[in-house]
Amino acid sequence: MRTYDDTFSGQRIYPGKGSLFVRGDSKIFRFQNGKSKSLFLQRKNPRLISWTVLFRRKHRKGISEEVAKKRSRRTVKSQRAVVGASLDVIRERRSQRPEARAAARSEAIKESKEKKAAAAAAKKAEKAKLAASAAKGQGRSIASKQGAKGAATKPQAAKRF
Repeated sequence: MRTYDDTFSGQRIYPGKGSLFVRGDSKIFRFQNGKSKSLFLQRKNPRLISWTVLFRRKHRKGISEEVAKKRSRRTVKSQRAVVGASLDVIRERRSQRPEARAAARSEAIKESKEKKAAAAAAKKAEKAKLAASAAKGQGRSIASKQGAKGAATKPQAAKRF
């Protein structure tokens, strides 16, 4: 025996029951009774009407199998070594006294600042050297970008009397 589902309510339609509605784009809709057909034609949302299957599914009504509480998975803590430092080194650093750690940190910061300052000084010296060589080699100043590229100068307009 072939049964169909009601397009609106989702309930079963048995042979000889219900009605068929064919829209202009040839899509077929089957309804169990006039009530569901009327609500469909009024463009009601079946998820908001309490007696439809879609409403019951959305609001989890009538589900008796899933009474047992779902068990949540417990997170398992595990320690892994970081790239560049083994687990032993990490444990050793963790057990270090706070004063020793602070001293080591400040030393590392001081070292990196010195390195940065040395790099900046070298860059500044290089820049000054380049500027001096550029000033020495340049005899005349060029007025425009086109002049720098070697463009011909614009001829002066002839005066009219």
